[in-house]
Amino acid sequence: MKQQAIGVFDSGVGGLTVCRELVRRLPQESFLYLGDTARVPYGTKSPAMVTQYAFEAAEFLCRQGIKLLVVACNTASAVALPRLREVLKVPVVGVIEPGARAAVAGGGRRVGVLGTEGTINSRSYEQALHKLAPQIAVFSVACPLFVPLAEEGWGDHLVTRQVAEEYLAPLLAKNIDTLVLGCTHYPLLEAAIRAAVGPDVLLVDSAASTALEVAELLHNGSIAADPGCGDQRFYVTDVPTRFKRIGSGFLGAELQSVEQVHIG
Repeated sequence: MKQQAIGVFDSGVGGLTVCRELVRRLPQESFLYLGDTARVPYGTKSPAMVTQYAFEAAEFLCRQGIKLLVVACNTASAVALPRLREVLKVPVVGVIEPGARAAVAGGGRRVGVLGTEGTINSRSYEQALHKLAPQIAVFSVACPLFVPLAEEGWGDHLVTRQVAEEYLAPLLAKNIDTLVLGCTHYPLLEAAIRAAVGPDVLLVDSAASTALEVAELLHNGSIAADPGCGDQRFYVTDVPTRFKRIGSGFLGAELQSVEQVHIG
């Protein structure tokens, strides 16, 4: 079991930012990444539909023989994680709880959260933050334009800066001290977001915290891979051309091989 891969899924390319941190922290591990590109985005869909898609993605990866599953999608983590943990026989890690822990550990007392409509409407970050620190004030904003801007590669474009200023104005009016990037696409827009909030607001990207939690689970469960060099395989549910083109920017490395699969 130690040498089995870790499964990672997202609605598209955004989860590659989580995969990047996992590979960096756990270079000896192998990873299977699934991007559900035929049905992206999840953030505008109903909780029932997102849960169905999440289960189909999880079942596909489990059939490949994984030892742990990372739900690298904030929307799927928000609505489907408890049920996935109930049903699946492997450990399941989401991205919301690690992000909330990082915000609290950073000393946040007035925390802003950026996310998709699905993530924000679920109030999952608010609940996770208040579970850890009930006194924290949480303010949330849905940012539907951020995903297409990230996928266009406009991380620090003038248009992105203008959109970021518009989205962040209500949070800055609340005097936030911490900002959670509640979507795996948003780290690609960090420069524009930083320009909008200034140097004094702590930015929290849950990818690094998620990788740390996975490392601890592997160690505690005695299922960490033996020393060596792991590999990565990538699957998508639509033609891989666009995923390969823009995915390298999210992963921080060239995507060598991407296979189209059917999971529904």
